[in-house]
Amino acid sequence: MALVPLNLLVSHHGRSGRQHLTCRNRCGDACSKPVPNTSANEYFGDLVAEMSRRSVLRATGIAVLAVGAGSALAACAGDNPPASTGSTTPAPQGQPPAGMRFDSVAPNTEDAVVVPQGYQQRVVIAWGDPVLPGAPVFDINRQSGAAQRQQFGFNNDFAALLPIKDQPGRYLLVSNHEYVSPQFMFHGYNADAPTREQFDVETGAVGLSVVEVERGPQGGLRPVLGRYNRRITADTPFTLTGPAAGSPAVRTAADPAGRTVIGTFANCSGGVTPWGTILSGEENFHTYFGAAEGTPPADPDRFKRYGVLTEPSELRWENFDPRFDLARTPTEVNRFGYVIEINPWDPASTPVKHSALGRFKHEAANVYVTGDGTVVVYTGDDERFDYMYKFVSDKKIRPGDTAHNMTLLDEGTLYVAKLSSDIPADQIDGSGKLPAKGTFAGTGTWIPLLHSGPAGLAESLVEGFSAQDVAVFTRLAADKAGATKMDRPEDFEANPKTGKLYVALTNNDKRGAEGKAKPDAANPRNENKNGQVLEITDDHGGTSFTWDLLLVCGDPAAADTYYGGFDKTKVSPISCPDNVAFDGHGNLWISTDGNALDSNDGLFAVALDGDRRGETKQFLTVPVGAETCGPVITDDLITVSVQHPGEGDDHSLDNPLSHWPDGGNAPARPAVVAVWRDGGAIGV
Repeated sequence: MALVPLNLLVSHHGRSGRQHLTCRNRCGDACSKPVPNTSANEYFGDLVAEMSRRSVLRATGIAVLAVGAGSALAACAGDNPPASTGSTTPAPQGQPPAGMRFDSVAPNTEDAVVVPQGYQQRVVIAWGDPVLPGAPVFDINRQSGAAQRQQFGFNNDFAALLPIKDQPGRYLLVSNHEYVSPQFMFHGYNADAPTREQFDVETGAVGLSVVEVERGPQGGLRPVLGRYNRRITADTPFTLTGPAAGSPAVRTAADPAGRTVIGTFANCSGGVTPWGTILSGEENFHTYFGAAEGTPPADPDRFKRYGVLTEPSELRWENFDPRFDLARTPTEVNRFGYVIEINPWDPASTPVKHSALGRFKHEAANVYVTGDGTVVVYTGDDERFDYMYKFVSDKKIRPGDTAHNMTLLDEGTLYVAKLSSDIPADQIDGSGKLPAKGTFAGTGTWIPLLHSGPAGLAESLVEGFSAQDVAVFTRLAADKAGATKMDRPEDFEANPKTGKLYVALTNNDKRGAEGKAKPDAANPRNENKNGQVLEITDDHGGTSFTWDLLLVCGDPAAADTYYGGFDKTKVSPISCPDNVAFDGHGNLWISTDGNALDSNDGLFAVALDGDRRGETKQFLTVPVGAETCGPVITDDLITVSVQHPGEGDDHSLDNPLSHWPDGGNAPARPAVVAVWRDGGAIGV
């Protein structure tokens, strides 16, 4: 095994294992800037004395909630051992659960996708590959905006596989393209003086791709230039719906009605709706806007809360299009930061931005349908000390009625989460160790922020805010409501077998810093570099929930880590959880971003039930410098997005760290990879 020197992998900028350059390209180096959330809403620990002591949190009691179509979910009981005790569940017997019966991949720093013995992997599609008929063959030295708008975009993140009806083995692959890394796209790139041609390529390289794919004769997937294929970019028209539509905050000279937005970008993760459409979260949108040095902010308090800076942006898009210039078009930035919805089955359809779900750094959006047809959307705000949200629809789902179902996310109530715990605040010292009788568990309340009604009518549920202000400046309303500050809530998804929710909290190296939120039971560590996974038992359509921590990630040998009570000497180490998914057996799968444990990022399976609860096994690793994104888990196929391979400090297209996937002297290219087992189902 050829090892890469660890100093090429480990960040020296307080960003766990993520490279400084990645932070600059993706989020404008937010980690080095002041935390946007400076609200004075009470710390989690200050709530302890006020909360009612529910028996559900004690080892002697388990509450049961009726959820969905007559199903019953056990609430988070307090009999999980705390990390500080070092205790484990009884020794598990027999094999791991179905879906997890594979040989764990060892941590490594190879410039390759490494999979278990007996499995195969192959690239499905990579940056620059044709998506639309007539697209030219990719040539790193002959790029153009017109070509890129016909080719697979850059830095693919979320992915979905949608079966095509009556065509076995054929799917729609829908991929987000989160951001561009121009240092790895163009030879001789000058960050201080990008060119118009580079701008044209970059605006065509973001957004989403819809590509037909089919199972190949040897396994895996291969792209097809089919009738559904589509590129959505930074210049695709969108319809803005919900309370923000038409408000002064989103009107521009080019769109005085405030209802038609051009483009989407910063599309991180997403979700698939039960009616077959795709949801995508606009996350680090603020980094695409800039202004000349010395430009006074048009809306200083709101700009600051959203990390919007009136200074030259990293990409300098404001040099080429006035809509990205905060001095010339100060409200354009308010037209991004929403959950978008596209209908991949209609390439001519106009996608929408749903302002009823709020505006912030949406990592993802995932749907749960209750037994009476109510649609619930869960989404996290991927910022240090920001919040978890859900939206509950007023209308009910109608099977087979796509037009109706695409209106469900415009009428309903938006909530933000407030968590509580039985553990006294003075017993949480930030080391991750809890009292011997304590548990990583508690209760919570969903606080209503906004009710959106038909025909754009809406009501603010936060004093001092209009409905339009809540929709456009949701973070400020959530501050006022007293939401709980979390450690970067990212992907947020319900287990289809149990209805329990799992939230990836990636990390927060500012937790416990002077003037910042203190550690609490849900975020128990100061300078949290490894993250945790929260398990929630929600009443979905209501306002109460219980929670516990399934994983407190990091080195299993460290006292501040917890693997669901499972024997920590028998787990794969996991760090910086990012995206979550489920297999057909009910196991949780987690992809990582910024591994702080001196290894490449990877994909992990985690058992959720029985005496193997918390067992964690690494299924694959991605190449050096890359992040694992968008896992899709089926019975006989897994796909992952390999984002920003070779993206390392002091490296570029002219000084490469990686040549994956093509090898030789070829440039590194982000890509989707398929993994399958020789002659059998995954993990059985």
